[in-house]
Amino acid sequence: MSRQNYTFTSESVSEGHPDKVCDRISDAVLDAFLAEEPHARVACETFATSGMVVIGGEVGLSDPERLKVMMGSIAQIARDCIRDIGYEQEQFHWNTCRVMNFLHEQSAHIAQGVDRDGAGDQGIMFGYAVNETPELMPAPIQYAHAILKRLAEVRKNGTEPTLGPDAKSQLSLRYEDGKPVEVTSIVLSTQHLDESMTSDDVRAVVEPYIREVVPSDWINGGTEWHVNPTGKFVIGGPDGDAGLTGRKIIVDTYGGAAPHGGGAFSGKDPTKVDRSAAYAARYLAKNIVAAGMAERCTLQLSYAIGVAKPLSIYVDTHGTGEVDEAGIERAVAQVMDLTPRGIREHLGLNKPIFERTAAYGHFGRAPEADGGFSWEKVDLVEKLKKAV
Repeated sequence: MSRQNYTFTSESVSEGHPDKVCDRISDAVLDAFLAEEPHARVACETFATSGMVVIGGEVGLSDPERLKVMMGSIAQIARDCIRDIGYEQEQFHWNTCRVMNFLHEQSAHIAQGVDRDGAGDQGIMFGYAVNETPELMPAPIQYAHAILKRLAEVRKNGTEPTLGPDAKSQLSLRYEDGKPVEVTSIVLSTQHLDESMTSDDVRAVVEPYIREVVPSDWINGGTEWHVNPTGKFVIGGPDGDAGLTGRKIIVDTYGGAAPHGGGAFSGKDPTKVDRSAAYAARYLAKNIVAAGMAERCTLQLSYAIGVAKPLSIYVDTHGTGEVDEAGIERAVAQVMDLTPRGIREHLGLNKPIFERTAAYGHFGRAPEADGGFSWEKVDLVEKLKKAV
């Protein structure tokens, strides 16, 4: 029997966090290639530090001449991302930072397995869902994201011009009978552009927005607040700390409430099962919970490079299941083609829909009309019920 009374903590980081700047650039490069060709191959990594962005990895288009043209646009893609995030610091400015492009054509040895509809690599991927929030996400990570997303909105629309792009949040929630009931602590560190601001000044700016997005009855007199606890936070982003694609994989997923296979998402085209199969696993876990088969579900998929079908499907409902787990595993295989091609087609992943995933979580977001966050749909509920 799992614990029912405990405190659990998750963190999130803003789009201006150095690692998230890199995730954003990598996914923007991916989207540019997918807009050019739906079956483009991309494995893009980005590194950022003071005054410099370095981009490398593998890309592929069917037309070599078009690939050369695309290579010439990479620097501008990076600058556009940095400008939208909001960096105009002396040591990290969208218009003056140096952008170095070391992307090269995809390895033929990797391509040969994928071209046969196999997985782009071996690996294990996890999906998770729980009924403690409307989005069927763990509450600590969902609200940690919501805080930073709201602060980014008021920063960008000019309501709070003293806030900078770089920020981190952390929520500790107390659970009673397996459900979140109280915020025991809130940690918020945010860059501010006014050097005279104290921690109390920053709290006065951010507290109303935190209370706006976190359920009001969860914050009380016992909630501990730690806003910019070290004092001033003026120098932010890659000028304050180097960034790298793929270093925030727990922030990207479930905040540590569920297992992680270890593979990052950003910068990878959907032939890479690190990304597409993790999306499929979330999609299936969410539909299982939405169907009332369990209050909580972890689903694992495993793949081998060049092999199309998953090697295994594993479901754990953590003692909350209304249906036999082996039966759910069989049903999952019936209702969705879990080959890499099947996942891409079912979820419509061969589209430029990935840049928007680079901050505030890949999961727990609303499905969008153009196919963005398609893995958050709950359109398999009836098929799953029938299959079991």
